[in-house]
Amino acid sequence: MAYTDIDKPTDYFNTKLYTGNGGTQNITGLDFAPDWVWLKSRSNGNYHNLCDTVRGVNKQLYSNDTTAEASKTTVLTAFNSDGFTLGSESDINGSARTFVSWNWLASNTTASNTDGSITSTVSANTTSGFSIVSYTSTGSNATVGHVLGVAPSMMIFKRRSGDTENWPVYHKDMGATHIMLLNATDAKSDTATRFNDTEPTSSVFSLGTSGDTNGGTSPFIAYCFAEKKGFSKFGSYTGNGNADGTFIYTGFKPAWVMIKRTDDVASWTILDNKRDSFNVTEKRLFPDDASAEVVSANGNTDFLSNGVKIRTSHIGINLSGATYIYMAFAEAPLVGTNNVPCTAR
Repeated sequence: MAYTDIDKPTDYFNTKLYTGNGGTQNITGLDFAPDWVWLKSRSNGNYHNLCDTVRGVNKQLYSNDTTAEASKTTVLTAFNSDGFTLGSESDINGSARTFVSWNWLASNTTASNTDGSITSTVSANTTSGFSIVSYTSTGSNATVGHVLGVAPSMMIFKRRSGDTENWPVYHKDMGATHIMLLNATDAKSDTATRFNDTEPTSSVFSLGTSGDTNGGTSPFIAYCFAEKKGFSKFGSYTGNGNADGTFIYTGFKPAWVMIKRTDDVASWTILDNKRDSFNVTEKRLFPDDASAEVVSANGNTDFLSNGVKIRTSHIGINLSGATYIYMAFAEAPLVGTNNVPCTAR
């Protein structure tokens, strides 16, 4: 039996670096047509811009802000077969500024789904365990279909219109009784109104009556992830407060890792293999903060052939006794076809 169904993770997730030109430009080299594109300036303190094919071009959400969806014709103007096209917006294409884009493949199509009490529109990839789910809230307890075929390990939600709302995050290691906020540094909170204290199933996730998951009659978007061996990993760990830090086993050489402390205040941290192409990985961006890229030992980690070795005692990723959640995607599985193991970088 094969170790993984995905021998080439860059067919489903890829990070792309580029330099802005202040006009329009095509970003290419992804090896797939992306369905979710997350854009961030590295050199300047500009908002994170999140775009997807389900909502369509010229529509942006900002992970560091609670505002409703924006509609700008100068941000991401086209999803292409090997990347995307950018307009002149300085946040994502300012002249001579440096940028990163994180890109995921869903299905490049959408379909209506009636598995839940609310009909959803979904672009799903069951091989990589990723779906983008659009639905309209009812204000009453409900369920929504996600099409992954297995229970999601992590889900990120955002209300698109009307009142300003947070970005609730479900993670399997916190369970449906707790949430984190992608746009905030807050510790996890105990809440029944986000997910109705009900774990997601292989076909649906549950919603309570909270304004930021199911308030009023508003459009929402949810990014849903199921763990796939050799490609993605969603878990938790306890910090040891040591520069010879905690080891996070993923079963693959990581390409992208996002970490959040759950028991107290701390920013989310994103590390990837393109901004740091060799160990130690130390260039950090923060989904809850528009700040430019931070380069410091506070983010020190090694990306190994089978996981992440933390090399710092910083409170954001390794305070002694603190608890953390993470999500990670692969550069290469630990074992590929013909049982060929990957090597550390």
